[in-house]
Amino acid sequence: MNIVTVLSLLVSSMLIYAAPLIFTSIGGAYSEHAGVVNVGLEGIMVMGAFTGVLFNLTFEKSLGSATPWLSLIAAGLVGVVFSLIHAVATITFRADHVVSGTVLNLLAPALAIFLVKAIYNKGQTDNIQRSFGKFNFPVLSDIPVLGDIFFKHTSLVGYLAIAFSFLAWFVMFKTKFGLRLRSVGEHPQAADTLGINVYLMRYCGVMISGLLGGIGGAIYAQSISVNFAVTTIVGPGFIALAAMIFGKWSPIGAMLASLFFGASQSLAVIGNQLPLLSSVPTVYLQIAPYVLTIVVLAAFFGKAVAPKADGINYIKSK
Repeated sequence: MNIVTVLSLLVSSMLIYAAPLIFTSIGGAYSEHAGVVNVGLEGIMVMGAFTGVLFNLTFEKSLGSATPWLSLIAAGLVGVVFSLIHAVATITFRADHVVSGTVLNLLAPALAIFLVKAIYNKGQTDNIQRSFGKFNFPVLSDIPVLGDIFFKHTSLVGYLAIAFSFLAWFVMFKTKFGLRLRSVGEHPQAADTLGINVYLMRYCGVMISGLLGGIGGAIYAQSISVNFAVTTIVGPGFIALAAMIFGKWSPIGAMLASLFFGASQSLAVIGNQLPLLSSVPTVYLQIAPYVLTIVVLAAFFGKAVAPKADGINYIKSK
């Protein structure tokens, strides 16, 4: 296996695993910039994965090749609805953010598997026939060497996720909406005195995290697992949370961190095909992403500064 083939395989696999992390981690960044800690990203991804697969299996015959893409919309909407549980608990009833997010993580797998058993009368869904496959970019894939590595047999969703991170950064840091969102996460009292509805902006931040987390879950289910079971989403939500912290709550930073974690996850799958890692036991490659997550959090958590009012409930009368 020559170096071009190795790099092509690594880049393609990295993008496949990074795409759901990018969307989910950016969603988490929006929530926390609004002042609401969302550790329930894992649960939101579970509901997104369930919805994406259910929509895919239901409409694949009528919608054809558009099915995976339209399922992202359905998954995102379900993610918004599910995230409202967290929003109501933390913003309206001022519950502890970590406890509320943990409830989402506990509720989602049980609810999703209950619905799977009720619909399919078994513990997992059938495999989907319409998934996010490999993509060749016209013209770009014909470029010598670079075309083979980056633009041939690669993940279109991965590149869309990277492009979306720049759009998300622009909205967060260069628009009036983004300024208002960040203001309620930094100093909600000051934002309130300027006429900004703190509660509304916080709801918006959590709902955006639900939308993007649901999309991330659906991408994961339709590009990696191709069905839904209790073990479909086990860990990616927490890795996305780590990517958000590693990326210092910036959409572009979260994207770069997600690519790093995506590469580590892909090694568990393609490591045996790479010359340098072929002799490494598979179990070590499988635990590598989670070990890296712990190491990164331990090394950078104290250095990454969250929004000042992140996790602090706002009481208007005070």
